[in-house]
Amino acid sequence: MKSTIIRLAIVSGTLLGAPAMAQNVATDQQRNVSQQERIEQGLQSGQLSSKEAGQLERGQQHIDSMEARDLKNGSISPQEQAKLNAAENRQSAAIYADKHNAVTGNPNSASSQRMQADVQRNVNQQQRIANGVSNGSLTNHEVGSLERGQAHVDRREANAARNGHVGAGEQARVQGAENHQSERIYNKKHNAKNRA
Repeated sequence: MKSTIIRLAIVSGTLLGAPAMAQNVATDQQRNVSQQERIEQGLQSGQLSSKEAGQLERGQQHIDSMEARDLKNGSISPQEQAKLNAAENRQSAAIYADKHNAVTGNPNSASSQRMQADVQRNVNQQQRIANGVSNGSLTNHEVGSLERGQAHVDRREANAARNGHVGAGEQARVQGAENHQSERIYNKKHNAKNRA
């Protein structure tokens, strides 16, 4: 009798923990979308220069890499979630600080237009991942794999903008990475795996 009660407690704890885990991953994905949207809005308004946006993309790369590492085994521990939340909070503060400092960008310059297009595509791809989490077409393990790809794209964007100017050739390399990532998202959302 005692062992049956213990087994039931373990099973119910596992079942109750799974939705909470899914909720954390969904919340993390939606926060990624929001932070990318804030960077894009800052570029469009001129509150962010291309260089600042590149530095912020470096911060997004760090967060995406953390998520990829944490989800490698398919779950995020409470300690990992706390570290991830802290990193997301630091990134949020960095976005705010850069948008409200004395540095401005020219949203109509060719460089800013290129960066805006790349960041907008990041927004779209993060939203596709978030949608996959919400509708169950992506497992946590797949999300981790896709976040590794997002980190790669973020690194390309950060490198392209590190000198404050995004050239056409640099954008072409970023777009190549984005195309590869887009295909990966599609394939993972449409394979036989899903969150049960």
